[in-house]
Amino acid sequence: MANISWLRPVRLTPLGRRAGFAGLGFYKMRTSVTGVILAGGQNTRFSGTNKALIRVDGKCILDLIYGVFSDLFEEIILVTNDPIQYLEWDLNIVTDIFPIRSSLTGIHAGLFYMKTPHAFFAACDIPFLKKGLVETILNHIEPGVDIVIPETSKGFEPLCAVYSKKCLKPVEQQLVKQELKIRHVFQKVRIKKLPENILRQNDPDLVSFYNINTHDDLVRAEHIATCTTVESP
Repeated sequence: MANISWLRPVRLTPLGRRAGFAGLGFYKMRTSVTGVILAGGQNTRFSGTNKALIRVDGKCILDLIYGVFSDLFEEIILVTNDPIQYLEWDLNIVTDIFPIRSSLTGIHAGLFYMKTPHAFFAACDIPFLKKGLVETILNHIEPGVDIVIPETSKGFEPLCAVYSKKCLKPVEQQLVKQELKIRHVFQKVRIKKLPENILRQNDPDLVSFYNINTHDDLVRAEHIATCTTVESP
């Protein structure tokens, strides 16, 4: 019989800061915005490997994202259905509330547990997330806007965007109907799109949106990491 204990919502308080990042996190920290990392994917295209713990250029992807978040956010939440793997990081660990495996359920959990009016959401498989790019998105939070979302030539980047607490109800209503496409939420709230010319000001190559889904993506990520045109976040 399958173990279904992950269906029960869990929230764990921080136990300790990951080695290497102690002391960071107080310059331009956003106390009104939570940082949420989504680490609940099934990773079927990556042979079931936990993408958050994959190493790129010798560094764990979660460490890279955490390094950016700890400089910007006082509250950091990680949404996962395997919390035991993340106890050494200094963050709040929560699990999905809805028993459906999708990115939207992770967004819902982050919205449900966050204590601030807004949250910046990021997938756990983006090794090149730049602090400047995140700040660009945060700087466009304004009254009356529920989602601040980057839009490139490839389309929207819903897993590198800001969502307000007001999105909780429409997301929840959508999950009840088992409508799992994030784009459908956009029709029910007020969104602000950030075009490429704004995004490229702090991320000229838009590498922040590069995500790893396959082993080929990882090989390319290793190449990107060695390129002199790619600076650290």
